Amino acid sequence: MLNLTKGYWQVPLDESAKERSAFTTRVGLYTCNVLRFGLQNAPSASQRLVEGLLVELGEYAVAYLDNVAIFSDLWAEHLERLQVFKRIREAELTVKAKKCQIGLNRVTYLEHQVGQETTNPLQAKVDAIQKWPVPKSKKQVQSFLGMAGYYRRFVSQYSRITTPLTNLTKKKQPNAVQWIDACQKAFNQLKATLMSDPVLRAPDFDKLFLVTTDASERGVGIVLMQKEPDQKFHPVMFLSKKLSERESYWSISKKECYAIVYTLENLCPYVSERRFHLQTDHALLTWLHTAKGNNKKRLR
Repeated sequence: MLNLTKGYWQVPLDESAKERSAFTTRVGLYTCNVLRFGLQNAPSASQRLVEGLLVELGEYAVAYLDNVAIFSDLWAEHLERLQVFKRIREAELTVKAKKCQIGLNRVTYLEHQVGQETTNPLQAKVDAIQKWPVPKSKKQVQSFLGMAGYYRRFVSQYSRITTPLTNLTKKKQPNAVQWIDACQKAFNQLKATLMSDPVLRAPDFDKLFLVTTDASERGVGIVLMQKEPDQKFHPVMFLSKKLSERESYWSISKKECYAIVYTLENLCPYVSERRFHLQTDHALLTWLHTAKGNNKKRLR
């Protein structure tokens, strides 16, 4: 894991860009020689620069702004892939040695613990969620859901669990929330799930994916899985969605069909252009293979 120092200041500006970075002070007008914080396109410009360095190394090096992750299966292979340092030197960029981590089995990346074919939530963030006090206002509920929602991919049926809480954030609800038993139950269940040390497997694109979908009265839930050497299916990702008021009145067949459509739209990077198994517990959907039916919405 590499960390570029000085952030945007390593990105020089050309003459036309310098003019557009001008700012006034009490002692005169000044322009910037390098990219500065606060500009609208600063994040995208910095990201584009780093991705340009790794354009041919995308199989084992990825970047998010000033963080570069390099990964491999074998130590000898990893040493060869450290040629990323050469690219950084040629681009005249600088890394911050104190923030670099090299040769570790597991690293912290975007608030996740990643390595050894698994991904876990960052323990410090989970502890913060565990210590979160009972919300008293709508804004406090939104803050809690924002924090917990970052790890929703680790929680099965996340949307269903948090329904009592998301209902408190609707526009028609008062600012001082009415905290009922259902809210407390959802609050506790979400904390307990994240405290149980959830683990997601890293996807292996050479193996077959199994996707299971399910729909309930108020939401849809999806699990992306793969079979491991122990012959058990392990989760790669959990996905869920709360149904809108209109969608909640659909028939169960339409909800189950929508769960499949929602799955394929959101898991496209995993299942697009490759074979996979899709499992649903609603047998009536099998007629879609041969149906000519009148329900055009469902067929679409």
